[in-house]
Amino acid sequence: MQAAGAGVDDIRAYLKRPNVDIWPDNAIAYAVFCAMDTQWRVGGMGRASGLDYAALPFVMRQLGVPRAEWTDIFDAVRVMERAALDEMHKE
Repeated sequence: MQAAGAGVDDIRAYLKRPNVDIWPDNAIAYAVFCAMDTQWRVGGMGRASGLDYAALPFVMRQLGVPRAEWTDIFDAVRVMERAALDEMHKE
């Protein structure tokens, strides 16, 4: 997270985050997003600019995501990515 521009306080907050329920329809997409946690690209000024999509097919294969679901999972991961970036870049 530090490489993606998060500070120590951000990391502490992340580790203390409350447990949340994941709807069953979102469980696979959430698992893929979590497995991509080391794949953040860092742009100018050391800020995260997005996920490295080149790793996504490998992650989905490793998690056993059926090929027919890849497009839907990719769309869901992008929604989570956007929300994460918005949170990371809050002033």
